[in-house]
Amino acid sequence: MKNTMKMTTLLFAVAFLAAASFAATVEEGAWINLFDGETLYGWTVLGDANWRVEEGVIVADEGDSGYIATTACFMDYELEATLRVTRNGKGAVSFRAPLAGHPKETGGDVIMLDAGEDNVSFSEVRIRVVGDEAEAWVNEHPVAVSPANAKGHIAIHYQNYHSDRGRPRIEIQEVRLRPLVMRSLFNGENLDGWNIIPDRESEFLVEDGMLKVLDGPGQIETEEVFRDFILQLDIISNGDHLNSGVFFRGPPGVWWRGYEAQIRNQWMRDDRTRPVDYGTGGIYGVNPARKVTSSDYEWFTMTVVVNDNHMAVWLDDYQVADYLDTRPVHPGADGKNGYVPDAGTIHLQGHDPATDLDFKNIHIQEYPVQ
Repeated sequence: MKNTMKMTTLLFAVAFLAAASFAATVEEGAWINLFDGETLYGWTVLGDANWRVEEGVIVADEGDSGYIATTACFMDYELEATLRVTRNGKGAVSFRAPLAGHPKETGGDVIMLDAGEDNVSFSEVRIRVVGDEAEAWVNEHPVAVSPANAKGHIAIHYQNYHSDRGRPRIEIQEVRLRPLVMRSLFNGENLDGWNIIPDRESEFLVEDGMLKVLDGPGQIETEEVFRDFILQLDIISNGDHLNSGVFFRGPPGVWWRGYEAQIRNQWMRDDRTRPVDYGTGGIYGVNPARKVTSSDYEWFTMTVVVNDNHMAVWLDDYQVADYLDTRPVHPGADGKNGYVPDAGTIHLQGHDPATDLDFKNIHIQEYPVQ
């Protein structure tokens, strides 16, 4: 009897640990660049400052005031930015800021940068925000901050005080972010938490910690539904120019609906900025990838950020898609033909008989719906 009880206790402990492992959070996601070093892609400009990119740096040095804000929303993350202000100017970084109103008043706490009389060196700003707790450092020195909203944009400010030393100037060299506290959707051992659309040609199996998608057409989808989130997953295409996709906001059990972040590592001639069939990372049917940075037979990380009617996609650390859906709601939840506002599954596509892709490290951070 005692041995039976010990065995039962052991089995319960093993089962509990396995469940805890599946539900466990991933403390740190993959880094993405919010500034590509060349353009203001992924940013929106507000105010009258003359934001632009010069020699790989975002600058502003005219106008009374203004700020740039990311088009994408973020919730729990670590942010690193390298920037400086000169000529007695002032700059600031806000986090979880809304686009409505003034981010210094309605956003997260503001980290101020002041050039002073002689300080023209770059400052390293780091922010770490999770839930209602936030920490920040400027050049490794702690500064007091507190979050004001559950989610929001990253905003960087320019303030012109008409110094007698000339117009102030702000320069932003780098801005990058990684999500924190993400939840695993795939346990690497079996297909628990996933449903396969029946009576289709694709084969879905788990091998060496990877979710393999073979043949097609077919669809495997999460049991849960999600509306606003940041999703990261690692992908490899085991063939030339194979076609697949990561769908989101799809009605449960419905074939290839919602929006699709395309997977197709193909471009015209030798120009990666000319994707074939929207290209990997493009929002299929509405927003081609501006550049296909991924290649067949090589692992890459796809990051998808969805908030209300805005969506953005990164391949590794480079943003390739940015789309604001202003179309009427599509009654059939077809993102190619109209706005899809409702929560839905995340599903992986088996496209055709040539499909041969692997997926792993599928992690999500859900945003509150406001």
